[in-house]
Amino acid sequence: MFSNKILFLSAVCLLSLSCGGFLGAESSRMVLGGKAGWPELSRMQGVVKAEGRFGWESVMLATNARSTDSATDILLNFEDDDFTDAAGNYTVSQNNMLTSPNAKMGKSSALSRGNGGIRLTGKPGSLFGTSGVTGSFLIEFWLNPSIAENGEIVLSWRSSRTVGNYPLYQMISASFERNHLQWNFTNVFNGYTENGGNVSLQSYRTIIPKVWSHHVVSYDDTTGLLEYSIDGSLEALRYVTTNGHESGGSIYTPQLGVPADLDLCPQFTGFIDDFRIQRLPAANDNLNAGYDTYRSEGGRFETQPILISQGARINRIDALITEPDETAVVLYVRSGDNFYDWDLNPPEWQIVSNHEALKDIHGMYFQLAAELFPDGRGSRSPSVTEIVIDYTEVPQPLPPFSIYAQAGDGEVTLTWSFSVDNTVGGYYVYYGDRPGEYLGREAAQGESPLKVGNTTSVTLTGLKNGKIYYFAVAAYSSIEDKIMGELSREVNARPQKSKNNVR
Repeated sequence: MFSNKILFLSAVCLLSLSCGGFLGAESSRMVLGGKAGWPELSRMQGVVKAEGRFGWESVMLATNARSTDSATDILLNFEDDDFTDAAGNYTVSQNNMLTSPNAKMGKSSALSRGNGGIRLTGKPGSLFGTSGVTGSFLIEFWLNPSIAENGEIVLSWRSSRTVGNYPLYQMISASFERNHLQWNFTNVFNGYTENGGNVSLQSYRTIIPKVWSHHVVSYDDTTGLLEYSIDGSLEALRYVTTNGHESGGSIYTPQLGVPADLDLCPQFTGFIDDFRIQRLPAANDNLNAGYDTYRSEGGRFETQPILISQGARINRIDALITEPDETAVVLYVRSGDNFYDWDLNPPEWQIVSNHEALKDIHGMYFQLAAELFPDGRGSRSPSVTEIVIDYTEVPQPLPPFSIYAQAGDGEVTLTWSFSVDNTVGGYYVYYGDRPGEYLGREAAQGESPLKVGNTTSVTLTGLKNGKIYYFAVAAYSSIEDKIMGELSREVNARPQKSKNNVR
């Protein structure tokens, strides 16, 4: 007999351990991402949704696309079919280019097929929509040529200005010569007459077809420095000064004439992305971030608070993650019983390891987050395709099967049977003066519901004679008294001085 008791207790302990540490618990799984995608995400910073493993929607780092600021003259990020200027300073008057998913930054680029490109008309106040001295500027873009053929034109602006009552032809262009990109500024710098008024910069390196490269030409009106760089490396420079040096000479300032349209890729075959003009020199702009595909600070996403049930515990997080060399994904979770006050008093985020057992993460609501980091060169991104939450849920205890009410003088005695559920820790008694509405406040024992403990009988006193009352009983869990089951069947009784009214 003694040995049988030991075997029974051992079995109970094993069952308890297998159910997350407490008896009656049920292990469940919740899948985020995967085939269903990521509708649960509430915050995405520096990350995007893209096709990942198995063709499922994954979360990965957003590419290092440009954004506008007070110095932005134009920004075409090619994220929409209309190729709208994000700065609002230019309108598209002609467009023969197509949106392409072959992007360097963001989700799409522009495909030029050598048939006219895109024509931009500047509004008053914009660089090419205004006559006069330009001040400092930089022009940048990502380029992926198909063949880099001689004579292909990536950028072209043609106008004229009057000097001494004579019209003077002006041009700014970027075109290919023997697989090198050459910039020409003709009659742009006021007073400069050498080489027919043309200032030229040509790339030192060969432009390789079907490879993305980042191009920046910049002018600084404080030094007269005109420079050209590719992928952050200086290719060519000129001091547009009277002595050709940084100091000791006067600066030839750029001055534009009649406002004229800007043609982008009018005779070019290939892809272009994130075309931008800033009204400041390269030295004052954060260009370094543009050379990396992904920002070094990475990105983060968070799910909405996810309702499970009172007393639930997370056992493990199983995330389907792709981490190329030197990249990383850090997982976080937080939990609580009421997420409505998380804005003022949020629970602390806890770092969790993928696939490892977790302890002391419990509550009614759970929220997950992940931080994604690129490699040191900013060239590779990790991705998260799916997150599986393995959690233990405490089942709601069953209500008592039978319940009886006996009226007395200003009181009602309730009795009920013990619940057949062995996870019950006690009972709540609900009462009120309307069926199904247990809002009673009159009983001397307190307002409805009354926590009466692990008993099967209670007498409510202080009730009004002649008034009918309705009652129901619910069991609560031995794990947590907030975990309550369904209500029992309803009974009623009417207190009175006569002791013969029994229901």
